[in-house]
Amino acid sequence: MPAALGQPARDDRARGPCTDDDVVIGRVSLHFVLPWILREQPSRKLTRVSACETGPRFRQWECRAAMSRCSASMLLESSRRHPRSRRVPMSIRTHIRTHTRKSFLRLGLAAAASAGLSRFAAAQDAYPDKPVRVVVSYGAGGAIDVVARILAEHMTGTFGKTVLVENKPGAGSTIAADLIARAAPDGYNLLVTGMAHSVIPELFPQVTFDPATAFQPISHLGLMPFVLAVHPSVPATDYKSFIAYLKAHPGTVNCGSAGPGSSADLGQMLLAKMENVEFTRVPYRSTPAAVSDLVAGRVGFMMDSQNVLVPHVRSGAVRAFAVSSLQRSRLVPEVPTLDELGLKGFEVGSWQAMLAPAKTPRPVVDRIVKAVEAALNDPAIRARYIELGYNLPQKTGPEALSAFLAAEAAKWGPLAKATGTGG
Repeated sequence: MPAALGQPARDDRARGPCTDDDVVIGRVSLHFVLPWILREQPSRKLTRVSACETGPRFRQWECRAAMSRCSASMLLESSRRHPRSRRVPMSIRTHIRTHTRKSFLRLGLAAAASAGLSRFAAAQDAYPDKPVRVVVSYGAGGAIDVVARILAEHMTGTFGKTVLVENKPGAGSTIAADLIARAAPDGYNLLVTGMAHSVIPELFPQVTFDPATAFQPISHLGLMPFVLAVHPSVPATDYKSFIAYLKAHPGTVNCGSAGPGSSADLGQMLLAKMENVEFTRVPYRSTPAAVSDLVAGRVGFMMDSQNVLVPHVRSGAVRAFAVSSLQRSRLVPEVPTLDELGLKGFEVGSWQAMLAPAKTPRPVVDRIVKAVEAALNDPAIRARYIELGYNLPQKTGPEALSAFLAAEAAKWGPLAKATGTGG
């Protein structure tokens, strides 16, 4: 008498563990039983088949939904009459089990990817949820550093998280640039740099990154015009007599700058080319260090930011012979422009720009841009810019900065390469 549904047959319990050739109703083998049942009942729709007990025989079947009780009875009776039908070749079982493992693997990978994307999206939505580091490519106290610190203070309030400024001067701004190029593109490592960044390929061809592709532009931050300041030890009373002295004594006057490729260094090279004069370039790791030696008389002159030179002009420690903007400076309106003095179209200054590592997500970039623009539109910061002698950028945002950097590279790259400004 066949065993009733729901009760195991005695001979099955006595048989012992199943062999590899037996059909095993369990976690894996159930997947090949389903296709076998569907082949036996092609006109039936099976919605669920479950095994109540794992064992070496087709011990118990509960066929629910569309399969009728009659069909279930026929299936059980067939399995008892034809024992070999309960067996499936090992090759088929291996194929089915492999297929099952692949299916589970695909599902697992899809689930992991979905979870990763969810966490990534959540991280972008929560940005920033920790302090943000701003690396400055020049030393503390220079025009670029001052702008970075002004904006970092305002952005701290906007983000609700601290924005830290870290100076990494040296090697014509490439130390800081390389650090950020290799940083994670998550918005927590930003670069504030200047003109040298746009001519790195001409100055330092040995670097391992391409400044045109390794960074995501954030925004132009401002421009600081230069002052041509000369120490009283140089026997000149104005710009014309100063140029005459340089021509009469080629290479004997030292000129200080904030290192190879800095905007000041490039501006001085442009001056030398346009006036056909020679002098000895002395690079420093920061603008304040160069200014200290200018005030002490260890270098004869320098062209650099108004914010660091004008106080010494007003104290009488140095003399201002010209400014590098096309309009006279608000800080020293009595000093003529180089354009007025005969160098038509001469314009150079210390511009500042913020960059992030390439592939920084656009939602994160947009949040940083909004924080920068909020700072630049703040009346208090605009007043601070005017007080220090900065000019606000005419356009902000990634696209405007990208176009600006390309134009600067085209303008200054040939000069840097021709004059050997790089180290």
